Amino acid sequence: MNKMDSVSMTRRTVLQAAALAAAAGAAALASGCGTSGRHSAVGARSAAPATTPGAASPTTASSTTASSTTASPTAAIPQLPAQITHGPLTRPQVALTFHGQGEPALATALLAEAERAGARLTVMAVGTWLDAYPQLARRILDGGHELGNHTQTHGNIDAMSAAGAYAEIAGCADRLRRLTGSPGRWFRPSQTRLATPTVQRAALRAGYPHCLSYDVDSLDYTDPGEYAVRDNVLRQVRAGSVVSLHLGHPGTVAALPAILDGLRRRGLRAVTTTELLT
Repeated sequence: MNKMDSVSMTRRTVLQAAALAAAAGAAALASGCGTSGRHSAVGARSAAPATTPGAASPTTASSTTASSTTASPTAAIPQLPAQITHGPLTRPQVALTFHGQGEPALATALLAEAERAGARLTVMAVGTWLDAYPQLARRILDGGHELGNHTQTHGNIDAMSAAGAYAEIAGCADRLRRLTGSPGRWFRPSQTRLATPTVQRAALRAGYPHCLSYDVDSLDYTDPGEYAVRDNVLRQVRAGSVVSLHLGHPGTVAALPAILDGLRRRGLRAVTTTELLT
């Protein structure tokens, strides 16, 4: 074993130990987006049509696309559709997006590992998580990452009424605004990959012209283990990908160094969603 392999193994062992220790005391908090079972077939790109910015999308209702170009953090970006699954395929960049829930120690360990590698992440925070751990909002931003809206309570938003969906989105936006001064640019629906037209309209009303989906599902919320998470990401990822991952899962923390190394070997860089799409 050479010196580089030894250092890599030591780092992975430390991350696994820290992650497992944190998770042991907070298993109930370390939840993902798979609670409804609706993610079972969305890992492959063929599960839904990918939408290139600037192209028409079969899952995007034209009536939900805003035309504002003001400086507001949630102002519409004209070339992007209302529902986004990936970014430009010509840029050597990807967005690693994390559904924000779970034990704070796992979140901070993952953020620190990303920062050591020079990666920038997007955390789609759940409002109740921000209520429980308000200090994490500033920790995420101070690390050069960005925050987005993943609803207030992480319910099945596609099954809600228009009023219920709006309340979920606006509730989380209020938390983000109170903690950071901004509601964030991106909204991601909870317990589903794609927002219904009803949810898209509710998001627009709450100030989010674009719903952020993804084209790579790590399936890490099923806790398949470090190597399965790594392989699920690296098997599917390509330039422009938006990757769905979750805070609060030890296997994700342990897998992140290998994911970032795999991206680097392919000439891909992990950037925030805003950097990928604008």
